[in-house]
Amino acid sequence: MAAGTKKVSLIRKTSKTFLWISLVLMLVSTIALYFYVRYLLQKEVEEELRSTEARIENVISGKGLIYQLAPVVEIKNVSVLGTERFKDTVIFDPSQNEMEEFRELSTYSEINGKKYNITVRALIVESEYILIAIMASYLIIIALVFIFFFYLNKSGNQRLWHPFFRNLEEMKGFSLNSEKPVQLVESDILEFSELNTVISSLTDKVRSDYKNLKQYTEDVSHEMQTPLAIIQAKIENIINGDNLNDIQYEHLTSIQQDIYRLTQMNKRLTLLTKIENQQFANPEVLNLNLVVKKRIQNFNEIFPDKIKFEEANILEVLMDHYLAEVLCDNLISNALKYSAEKKAITISIGHKTLMVSNQGEAKLQNPEKLFTRFYRETSHIKSTGLGLAIVQKICDLYGYKPSYSFADHRHIFKVEF
Repeated sequence: MAAGTKKVSLIRKTSKTFLWISLVLMLVSTIALYFYVRYLLQKEVEEELRSTEARIENVISGKGLIYQLAPVVEIKNVSVLGTERFKDTVIFDPSQNEMEEFRELSTYSEINGKKYNITVRALIVESEYILIAIMASYLIIIALVFIFFFYLNKSGNQRLWHPFFRNLEEMKGFSLNSEKPVQLVESDILEFSELNTVISSLTDKVRSDYKNLKQYTEDVSHEMQTPLAIIQAKIENIINGDNLNDIQYEHLTSIQQDIYRLTQMNKRLTLLTKIENQQFANPEVLNLNLVVKKRIQNFNEIFPDKIKFEEANILEVLMDHYLAEVLCDNLISNALKYSAEKKAITISIGHKTLMVSNQGEAKLQNPEKLFTRFYRETSHIKSTGLGLAIVQKICDLYGYKPSYSFADHRHIFKVEF
């Protein structure tokens, strides 16, 4: 589905469909009723005209009287009989002193050896009024029925779909970390009952798989730490011995560095897993200025006089304290690691922003990949490739926005809170 498609609630969607179908049916039925009633009224008028014409013929044949009652009755002697016809006509009515619309029957008859053209007319204005009255009554009745059924249908749908919406709200609150079972509303509708069964089975399985995976990850992470620490200690003992030549020393040093990288990777992958599983559920309001200052003190022990700190504002954020420290550590260590010629880096805190910049020769080639796992812009510096990925995950967890830019020969990493 397209991203811009507007979402509509189920009840509104079904009510809207009912509304449009009803309006179309009302329109079609109104038009059909109009022409049908008009046809019936016209037939009644024509029958009345024929009845009047028959009475006139009886009078003429019986008494020989010929009378005129314009514009209702007109009788003329003709030499040739014509064809009977009906038509609508507009003529002057002396009684109303205005032009009126009539339905006219013009017929020809031979009575007592004489030929006559007998024309009888009937006002159709009154029939139009009757037609309008019928249509208005019909529309009012249909509108009332429509309104009644519309709200009846809407309330019926709400009752019908009530278990579904309640269960939907329950599923929105579903959490893998919670032991609370999903409380689904029972329904006498077969499909909803089957859906409840599937949801219950699925949530139980997801929770079980999540627990197994979580336990496996924790076990692997824990079990790896011990042998790695033992290997690290043994290599240090060998390196500190006296029987190593230069080549052996280089090989062991390289192995030691790889073990350290593996240990760091294990820790960071475990941290990523915990963040993704939302295991840091205790956010608090922190003074980020104090957190940054404390992290700078730790880095100054290894990189003295390599960090400049500028604070234009006091920045308070809502997040887990440990994750705040990890966020700052990863940004600072990344800047120190990749700063050109090992020049000093700059950390600045502004209005709802934390910015870390380091010296650089040119803009990175693939800045869009910086915050993805295991991405390294260069292979000259060995790293786990997870530092900025952790920064991204932490920002995603709290809705913050990390970004990269390059200006004045400096790589700039900024987090907007």
